[in-house]
Amino acid sequence: MPFIPTEQNRSILVIIPAYNEEAALSRTVRELKLHTPYDFVVIDDGSKDRTPDIIRSEGMPSLRHAVNLGIGGSMQSGYKYADRLGYSYAIQLDADGQHRPQDIAKLVEAVRTGDLDMVIGSRFLKPSGYRGSAARRIGIYYFHLLVRLLTGVRITDPTSGFRIVNRRTIELFSRAYPTDYPEVEVIVSLVKRGFRVKEIPVDMRSRQGGESSINWTKSMYYMMKVTLFSLIRKSFS
Repeated sequence: MPFIPTEQNRSILVIIPAYNEEAALSRTVRELKLHTPYDFVVIDDGSKDRTPDIIRSEGMPSLRHAVNLGIGGSMQSGYKYADRLGYSYAIQLDADGQHRPQDIAKLVEAVRTGDLDMVIGSRFLKPSGYRGSAARRIGIYYFHLLVRLLTGVRITDPTSGFRIVNRRTIELFSRAYPTDYPEVEVIVSLVKRGFRVKEIPVDMRSRQGGESSINWTKSMYYMMKVTLFSLIRKSFS
């Protein structure tokens, strides 16, 4: 459906990338509306389940990809839209319900008061009830070490998909964004460009429905790809 931003909340857009999220999307959007006044858009990344039907039946502002482009393609579509419509800030909120919309206020306050380009919501800056799989925790720690090695910046939760960026970062991401598994790559890229990146503590939950599309094969591919590209960029920076 056509997406027309409201004048009142034009400064902030919440981008919800969704691929086969029929089990969690409705709840995520209901919580978002309950806890924030901000505009949002769902990026339906070529879903093959009932996600498109739910979006239509519930009247969610949305953009749809004819084919699956991955999380990077979804987020770039969202950033292009935010750029075109003049939003000052854009927030990534995954459709699976792991992120708590009530924590969005913390991201907004941090990016505005800290004069920052990106603020990441971290599960690990303070004790929380989040318990991921052992493999996921190992992967997160690996990327924490990689980002520290490449940038000197300590990011405890580099794979977090709960983040806010300002206007100049929106403009950058609308022009160029990694196609798949982009979270770690963009942190390294931003820091190398002199952008200001910071974490704040947030609470996260287990996925509220459906299944993750990331398996062991994709995880290994992700780790090798991000490491290779990051090292190449470091060599030529």
